[in-house]
Amino acid sequence: MASSSNLITVADAPHFQSLLSADLNRVSLINFWAPWAAPCTQMNDVVAELAKKHPGILALNVEAEEQAEIAESFEIEAVPSFVVLRGHTLLARIAGADAPALTQAIATHAAGPIPTYAPKSYTNAAPPTAQNGGSVETPEELDARLRQLMNQTKVVLFMKGNPEEPRCGFSRKISTLLKEQGVQFSHFDILQDEDVRQGLKKLNDWPTFPQLIVNGELVGGLDIVQEMVETGEFAQVVAGA
Repeated sequence: MASSSNLITVADAPHFQSLLSADLNRVSLINFWAPWAAPCTQMNDVVAELAKKHPGILALNVEAEEQAEIAESFEIEAVPSFVVLRGHTLLARIAGADAPALTQAIATHAAGPIPTYAPKSYTNAAPPTAQNGGSVETPEELDARLRQLMNQTKVVLFMKGNPEEPRCGFSRKISTLLKEQGVQFSHFDILQDEDVRQGLKKLNDWPTFPQLIVNGELVGGLDIVQEMVETGEFAQVVAGA
């Protein structure tokens, strides 16, 4: 498929800024993707079709890990993710391979007036009221649920996405590493539960993901696990599990 003239691959941050600033009344669709993430391949085709269908928009493909400065400025934590802007004004955020939501957002904003509000982000996460029959968890109930999740198996990986379809490079690398080490582990997608995501940061005093748990205790993130594998310490920890 030939690319549309309004579909551009961003080379670097200055290139990105110049494209956005060229017309502050233009709607821009920013596609944050990674070549290793299978859902991104599908959504890249969706973005190309949207660019073709809406020639008035600017569609920008940003390889999230290669253009980390741009991704961090939009607080992109997983791929695929999409941001819709008019000039520098946020119109919508769509997380995940949600083609219908992205298509609807572009159809709405490409033809509509400038909104006077910022729409809520699209996410696939369960709402915080989804637990306990629709009632919000107390801190004690959340703490108990977190500890139960951390002890569901001997080795638990809290990650973005799942081992088959990771949503960030760090989650991809650590799940691959565990497989290479022959470690059996369960996983939990923290993008699906914001309460678990924030609760684990506090409970384990560890601000980032992935988090690897062995015997109910935090081992660390990717860097620590890689170092432990290199020194042979990781094999001892897992053997103890």
